[in-house]
Amino acid sequence: MISGLAGIRNEQTIPLDDIPVFDASSFAERLAVFLSKGYRACAYFGDRTDLGSSNLYAVCSDDRDGLLYVISALINEDNKFISLTSRFPQVHLFEREIYEQTGLVPEGHPWLKPVRFLHRKLPSQTAGPQIGAADFYRIDGPEIHQVAVGPVHAGIIEPGHFRFQCHGETVYHLEISLGYQHRGIEEAMRGGPFAVTPFQMEAAAGDTTIGHMSAYCQLVESLSGTRISPRDSLVRAIALELERCANHTGDLGALAGDIGFLPTMSYCGRIRGDYLNLTALICGNRFGRGLVVPGGVGFDLEPSRQSDLSARLQRYRSDFTGATRLLWENSSVLSRFETTGKLSQDEAENLGLVGPPARACGCVRDVRQDHAYGYYRYVHIPVPTYDSGDVFGRAYVRWREVDTSTEFLLQQTVNLENFPSVRQIPEIPDINRSFKADALAVSLVEGWRGEICHVAITGRNGRFKRYKIVDPSFHNWPGLALALRNQQISDFPLCNKSFDLSYCGFDL
Repeated sequence: MISGLAGIRNEQTIPLDDIPVFDASSFAERLAVFLSKGYRACAYFGDRTDLGSSNLYAVCSDDRDGLLYVISALINEDNKFISLTSRFPQVHLFEREIYEQTGLVPEGHPWLKPVRFLHRKLPSQTAGPQIGAADFYRIDGPEIHQVAVGPVHAGIIEPGHFRFQCHGETVYHLEISLGYQHRGIEEAMRGGPFAVTPFQMEAAAGDTTIGHMSAYCQLVESLSGTRISPRDSLVRAIALELERCANHTGDLGALAGDIGFLPTMSYCGRIRGDYLNLTALICGNRFGRGLVVPGGVGFDLEPSRQSDLSARLQRYRSDFTGATRLLWENSSVLSRFETTGKLSQDEAENLGLVGPPARACGCVRDVRQDHAYGYYRYVHIPVPTYDSGDVFGRAYVRWREVDTSTEFLLQQTVNLENFPSVRQIPEIPDINRSFKADALAVSLVEGWRGEICHVAITGRNGRFKRYKIVDPSFHNWPGLALALRNQQISDFPLCNKSFDLSYCGFDL
């Protein structure tokens, strides 16, 4: 608890008038107090007011007490605020993004490079940035060379540019440049939600359909005062854990493939498809499109499909155990995983990492436990951690999470019998009638990559005035860059896959 400030809970809505507004200097001091206490910046963004001035908003998480603190600053006509990047690296990308989106200048920021190459110019510019046109950090020396990878890659993957500063095979510095497919989802939310909004939320990061749609629906339900049934809440949790199992299994197979260990790669590739098919068993779509909707869920599990789901889970758990045992019992695999791409716990804390990369560094951090929401308020899921901070640690955490999530699924699928099914189309909130006006709502969800944060600000008409999405990749891309320092450049594919971050989730 912070003296003089009341924290809010996950999924809570507060009036804008209840958010303290500071001047730029006092705002920086207050934010620095939060971060120095070990709180994390879940979201940090700017917004233009109706009078033409600008506001800054910061949402900071106190994971120990399960509280969120929201503060704001009114920026005067000089369009400047104090940068905290040099003291707290976790706000580095946030401050660059604020500058790019609003033109507000973080004084003292080391390098205001483009984040997403927006197709519009700032007030201080004569023209907007060209996509991919940016300066890169450079190390000079007679034996130093650069290696440029992307944005077009050999595989069917999304665009991203990686610039390595190398001495021989050793990487001194990796710079990651994204934003090649900026889609303007946040900007499109102004004045919404619209009929197309749910489809945009499901595609915010296509492999995290359930995670992002759950965060969006929690906001809509909070703003409208809508309560969903316990059964619908449980079905959402089942879908989220299936999404976690599928992606972690795929990652473990891909890690095995990156080092040429084909047995686990082949088995996990198939098992990932099995987990995806379980989501399709519920809603007819392998990625869960249409499953999570405002007001509840669009599909239910009757007894016959509950039994089918449980039986399949038992088989897949056995298959997964066998496939990963091959991985852990192979000494050549362990020699490639251990000490590769190592990060310390202090580095993870300083960068504000979330999800498996943070937990692999010993950070006990999970929204399901720290800011429990939905069905997770009533159950406990163990949070697997490790302390090595390397590729092995990140793989180990994913392996353990598949096990704990599968155990949860087996228990809770049976538990559906305790919640009678009253099947009806969920009552979708009518924003023209029921959304709270001049309010701010925060929604956190533990996606398979880590913390997903959605923040909505409504105007006087109850429509979205500002909508902010923070995908876990936004926090974790700097962690990948740091993990490559003093590594061999040939370790990059392995390190990259051990983080498995989203390009589209970043390029919003």
